Order: sequence, then C-alpha cells, then structure tokens
Amino acid sequence: MSAAPYGIVCPITHACNILEPRWTIPILSEMWAGSTRFNDVRRGVGNISTALLSKRLKELEANGLIERIQDPATGHVDYIRTQRAVALEPALDALGKWAQCNIKARDALMKTDVSTLMWRMRGLVFIEQLPKRRIVMQFRFSDPDLHYDTYWMLIRPGCPTEICSEIPGFDIDLFIETSHVSLASILLSRTTIDREKDEGRLFVSGDALLVRTMDKWLYRRTKEDPTDVLQLDPA
Repeated sequence: MSAAPYGIVCPITHACNILEPRWTIPILSEMWAGSTRFNDVRRGVGNISTALLSKRLKELEANGLIERIQDPATGHVDYIRTQRAVALEPALDALGKWAQCNIKARDALMKTDVSTLMWRMRGLVFIEQLPKRRIVMQFRFSDPDLHYDTYWMLIRPGCPTEICSEIPGFDIDLFIETSHVSLASILLSRTTIDREKDEGRLFVSGDALLVRTMDKWLYRRTKEDPTDVLQLDPA
C-alpha cells in the first residue's frame, strides 16, 4: 500500500482546509509576534481590509484557533491564540525557514508594504544597544510611487518605540536612505549592512556612534544556517 501523502486521508489536506484561506497564516503569525488588538493585527499584516480581517478572525475563532476576549469595563477586545494555534508554531517556523532557503530574496520581498515594514520596525531595534537618551531616526525610501516615502522612529527611555509619518519635532540623530527590499533583506539576513552600503543601496549618516554600531542595534534573523539562505542579488 502506498504511503504517499495525498487524497482525503492526508493530514496535510486536513490542515490546509483550515489554514489555506488567504491571510490566515499571516494573521496567526502576527498574533504569534504579540499583536492581540484588531488594529494592531491589521497594521502588522498589511493590505488586508477590515471586513476581510473580521471574517478571518471569526473563522479562526470558529475553528478553535483563537479566543475573543472582551473587557466588560472598557469594551476593548483582545484576540489570543489557543493551544491549538500555539501548536502550529513549529509548522509556521518550518515554512519560514523553507522560504528563506528556497525563494529568491527579491521575489519574496518585492511586494512588501513599506508602511507595514516600518510598523514592524518598532520591535526590530535593540533598545538596550542604544545610548540611553532620546533618539530620532529618519528612514527615507527610494521606491517609486509610495504614499509616504519618509518615516521617523522616535525612541525614548521608558517609552514604547514610535513610528511617525510626520517629523516629530526633534533633531534627527540618524539618516537612513534605502529601498524596502534592501532593508527587509538586511533584517532577514538575505544581505549585510556593509554589502548594501557597497552596492549603493544603503546610505547611513548622522551620529557617528549610531552609524558605527548599526549592526548591533538592528535586528537580523538568525534561525537558519547563513550558508543556506538565498542572498539578495546585486541587481
């Protein structure tokens, strides 16, 4: 008897019936990253309508993957993963590793939404590696036809990191000019800071200490063997 995984008795097919609808896996991944509020999930996923997100959340709740909790005092609603969803973490992690090693960087990242990327940047800077003072970083993207091409990151001791689409009214400490593919590739270890500078795809200026220590305070994915990860092409 064949042991090939296909047909109605295939467990993979059963999983796909629940996880296959578009946006389901990104929603679960965003919740794994810590988002529990509707608007935070929407901003973290990016490019999903409120109506569709509402529908997907109801489907996930019906399938026992998330729980909707409403605070009776404030009316605030949080969505939390159930143990069934937590059990998916190894599978989601494996999908991420497969993508890193089998999908070309430019193909994987070309359609990345810049506003979503910057929203995620709030948690991708190691604050403990920065001077303990207020820091403002300006990110300017060279990509064409962006609604916003410039964002500011405001970091203050004891406060959540903020991303602004308008200049926050403080002196700028660090200027970063790049493309969304270049920045995302650095974060995913598809390239390096030095390589992007050498290729003319990343320009960093301003506070000398921040420039010199960028490789220490900026997150880079380390889950895969670097020799297995497909690197960003020089084009």
